[in-house]
Amino acid sequence: MQSLPKKSLLPFTEEHEAFRKEFGEFLDREIVPYYMDMEKNHSVGKETFKKFGDAGYGCLWLDKKYGGRELDMLYSIVYGEELNKRGLNGVLTRLSSDTVAPYIYAHGTEEQKAKYLPGVASGDTCICICMTEAEHGSDLAHIETSAVKDGKGNYIVNGGKIYISNGMVSDYAIVAVVTNPNAEKPHKGISLLIIPTDAPGFERKLLNKIGLNSQDTSEYIFHDVVVPEENLLGEENRGFYYLMQHLEKERLMGSWGTLGMAEYAFELCVQRANERLVAGKPLGAYQHWQFEIAKAAAELDQARSYVEHLTLLFMAGESVNTQVSIAKYATSELAYKISDLGVQIWGGPGILRDNAIARQFVDTRHYRLMAGTSEVQLGIIAKAIGLGKKK
Repeated sequence: MQSLPKKSLLPFTEEHEAFRKEFGEFLDREIVPYYMDMEKNHSVGKETFKKFGDAGYGCLWLDKKYGGRELDMLYSIVYGEELNKRGLNGVLTRLSSDTVAPYIYAHGTEEQKAKYLPGVASGDTCICICMTEAEHGSDLAHIETSAVKDGKGNYIVNGGKIYISNGMVSDYAIVAVVTNPNAEKPHKGISLLIIPTDAPGFERKLLNKIGLNSQDTSEYIFHDVVVPEENLLGEENRGFYYLMQHLEKERLMGSWGTLGMAEYAFELCVQRANERLVAGKPLGAYQHWQFEIAKAAAELDQARSYVEHLTLLFMAGESVNTQVSIAKYATSELAYKISDLGVQIWGGPGILRDNAIARQFVDTRHYRLMAGTSEVQLGIIAKAIGLGKKK
């Protein structure tokens, strides 16, 4: 496949490129041959987490004393790029290691870190995070799942969560709960609890969604689930702030993911445009399709430059809270747009389930919703530029 040459702003070293090669070979050997089975089974399976852990890819950033490798952020970017260029969109084992585990690392006690993090690094343990509720969607401040102290050193949890990534394979869940329903403002009464998924009173079920089929998505129900107070993560009633604190990096890394998906879809567009013959000529020889693909190339190049720029700022310790919303919005919309273009270029085969561009089309649609919808991102951007303020 062909695409525009990438001239990266990021300071990749020979070590990063060596990692790229070895990790790519691991994926080609251990994941790619089984990916379609994962799609059909609606799960990567616990064994895939173990494969990543055994090969040393479980928690790249984590301290060595917990089983990690203490590698910088650029390794995580390379990791994601290698997955994306193979169309492995549903292999989201790193949600456990790169998105959820950092909550424990940042806010957990030493006992909690020692209990949970080594298992995540080794692939023996999967952890998910539960924020969204069916009645409240993106409005995290008004969740209703409750955790009430029983006076015996426990919380009693009741309620439900939905759209939980890796929910069916997770051993533990970090759950946002209301611990102070009388708080001055609702978001000031939210805490995070670590809840084992084998606890009595806990139920889960798989959601039958379109796209990202190999990444299971589930619903959790809590019926008088007893959770020891020692499972409180961080301070009580500070949970909402912890969630917001981690969103900056989550959205930045998510932008890398959707950028990679857009680039893979673009390569599929170029491949098909050069191979598909219409009236004896490749589709790519017609000016209309040349212009459509060239416009996509220009937008991709702009998006990559912006995401790389934000990454450099973030690595230098700068705040990019609003900018990551711009990146998240732009890359997720672009990935879907180029995938849609790809379906059009492929024609009839583009809507067949086993076609890579068809998978890109339904997979990219998710990312206009995940980690904050496109509308949430636009709202953040609008607020940052002063729209709606009273004079």
